[in-house]
Amino acid sequence: MKIIETIAEMRQFVREQRGAGKTIGFVPTMGALHQGHQELFHKAGERCDIVVASIFVNPMQFGVNEDLAAYPRDSEGDARKAAAVGVAALFLPRVEEMYPTGYATQVDVLGITDLLCGKSRPGHFRGVATVVTKLFNIVQPDVAFFGQKDAQQVLVLKRMAADLNMALEIEVVPIVREADGLALSSRNAYLNAKERQAALSLSRSLALAKQEFAAGRRSVQELKQLILEELSKETLAVIDYVEVYSYPDLAKTETVAGQAIVALAVRFGATRLIDNLILGGTEGCY
Repeated sequence: MKIIETIAEMRQFVREQRGAGKTIGFVPTMGALHQGHQELFHKAGERCDIVVASIFVNPMQFGVNEDLAAYPRDSEGDARKAAAVGVAALFLPRVEEMYPTGYATQVDVLGITDLLCGKSRPGHFRGVATVVTKLFNIVQPDVAFFGQKDAQQVLVLKRMAADLNMALEIEVVPIVREADGLALSSRNAYLNAKERQAALSLSRSLALAKQEFAAGRRSVQELKQLILEELSKETLAVIDYVEVYSYPDLAKTETVAGQAIVALAVRFGATRLIDNLILGGTEGCY
């Protein structure tokens, strides 16, 4: 596996692969790689000739008092994990490489960034859209792979790619979970034993919503209330939001008709976790 630290070298690598007629699958990450990332790498390898991954803890998407400084970093361990699953090139740019002195451009996707995590974390999706635009321009992939756990992020990036006429496809990979149901996340490393046990209330509440939907319940308010009641049983859970929107447009609705997303954000101690479930379809379902 080739480790690349500069934009110029990354572009040269891409030119060489294109010259050899290779297709490129791209997995952007912030590191602290886990089995969920490995699934993205596998999917990329199945569809494309070459898999490129990036690791960049993007300061632009972290707000004041968020966990930028504490975000888990293990470049050497991540490189070993990426190499073990066939990643051909790992892009590890420094902050100064991505945001040089005088940098003054940001990318805003309007509308769907005003709710859920966009409402809770103002400016977060501006940072995500900006850095992913830059990474897409640098790597120029045929297909980029993202996990359904970050469902709103995926929708933001799909909208951005369509609006800016980006010549790539975005593939969504279903959520990968631990055996007990906890969705894999780099931030799970922050949880102590009690918090981790408490975090299982996320998947339990989603499983309850799935069960009630299968039984014929379609009222958004009733589904939300069931989830809130289940989460409230867990004393360590501090709810940021519980929402049910139509999917993929994220529009308010009183009744689930067609597809809908159940989206949760809950704090356990200092750790904020998100999870989701798609009702009425198969994409990314629990």
